[in-house]
Amino acid sequence: MDNICKEKMRLVEKLGVHLETRESLAPVAARILAYVILTGKRGATFEEMVTVLCASKSTISTHLNHLQDLNKIEYFTKTGDRKKYFIINRDSVVQHMDNLINEWQAVRELHLEIKDYKETINNEKVVNQDERFDLNFHNDYIKFIDEATASIVALKTKLINRKFEL
Repeated sequence: MDNICKEKMRLVEKLGVHLETRESLAPVAARILAYVILTGKRGATFEEMVTVLCASKSTISTHLNHLQDLNKIEYFTKTGDRKKYFIINRDSVVQHMDNLINEWQAVRELHLEIKDYKETINNEKVVNQDERFDLNFHNDYIKFIDEATASIVALKTKLINRKFEL
């Protein structure tokens, strides 16, 4: 059990660093989010996070409120228990997926425009065949984006339809 706790805390730190950058979060907020993600659907309590993350009650409280305001986490309660159990907000994961899809579509459109420009140059301006633009990279990159987008759309659909739990 001790090894599992050590591994969880190692992953909290590693995921926390990633989330700090990706989500532009303060270090403690990122560690809270990482801890909540790794705790899963049983939920993480306030008291647990104060103890495990070695931060003051006011610090944990401030960052929990901030994460709730950002809709990154939510909580549930259990009958007869006054504690709040914090879990990842499914909608924030869907929103992240939507952002990725939008970003990839913008990159795809840019590559299409660049490819069209290069095709025009190849057909109208290039005399020496050695100077022709090779369009294979753009073709392959556009294909990659299409496949990645299709995969994340399928994953998002499963998440929305509750085919699995976070």
